[in-house]
Amino acid sequence: MNDLSHPHAKYERLIAKARELEPVPTAIAHPCDESSLRGAVEAQQTGLLTAILVGPRARIEAAAAKARLDLSGFEIVDTPDDEAASAAAVRLAAEGRAQMLMKGSLHTDQLMGAVVRREAGLRTGRRISHCFVMDVPAIDRVVVVTDSAINIFPTLEEKVDIVQNAIDLCHALGRPKPLVAILSAMETINPKVASTIEAAALCKMADRGQITGAILDGPLALDNAIDLSAARIKKIASPVAGKADVLVVPDLEAGNMLAKSLTFMANADGAGIVLGARVPVILTSRADSVTTRLASCAVGALVAAARRRDPAKVVA
Repeated sequence: MNDLSHPHAKYERLIAKARELEPVPTAIAHPCDESSLRGAVEAQQTGLLTAILVGPRARIEAAAAKARLDLSGFEIVDTPDDEAASAAAVRLAAEGRAQMLMKGSLHTDQLMGAVVRREAGLRTGRRISHCFVMDVPAIDRVVVVTDSAINIFPTLEEKVDIVQNAIDLCHALGRPKPLVAILSAMETINPKVASTIEAAALCKMADRGQITGAILDGPLALDNAIDLSAARIKKIASPVAGKADVLVVPDLEAGNMLAKSLTFMANADGAGIVLGARVPVILTSRADSVTTRLASCAVGALVAAARRRDPAKVVA
């Protein structure tokens, strides 16, 4: 069963679930254009978050006036420029005034550079990684793709954290035992293809309790990770094949191409979030639809709520 007749049904369920929570205090770094400001206003009006707008006050107010957005009742933390806005937003999170961060009209590298500075206080024992929570109309569940935005050529050690971050995300979204596919170009182990060796190692690490909270299998090719018929044709006996909730790609290039292929060739949407820091970081794009922007905020809110319930999820 799929959602072709109602393409945003899965996101709408996530948004409805997040609206049952208290709005999450969220620092929006440098919301100085219509897209980022409108996203903050819509998310607050929907009840997902309480926005703290961090950036040059004059530019924020000018952008709001041009877009005819009412900012009365919004807190604005005035900063001179985008670099100062990133640092101030991160400081609000470190002090506990904000439980989420959200990218405004600046480059992802600028915000993440402020997040990962050791003196900023948001680093944990985990590697930071990115997840797309993808709403693919032809698939009956959201599918997490990781990592397609931060770690370029992750090592095996870094992939352990990338996988665990995605598993914790699935728990926050209501999947207590997600099915994780470690992708490669093939489903058999080939010593000449490093990603197949790493996939096998990750699965054995899960068997030994070094990765917890999910069922892993790999290497799996994309077709037999998400399509039951493909898995059956290739006679793959696996609890994950054809039913994966998480797709772990070999490297950023593969992840970027997979996410964009789903977006532009399968009409999918991708709600983006960064995990591994003390607070979730919401990444949105100017090209995102209203529903996708709200879904990104909903995912962040659900992660923040899971961490409030279980602070141990934030690894010191």
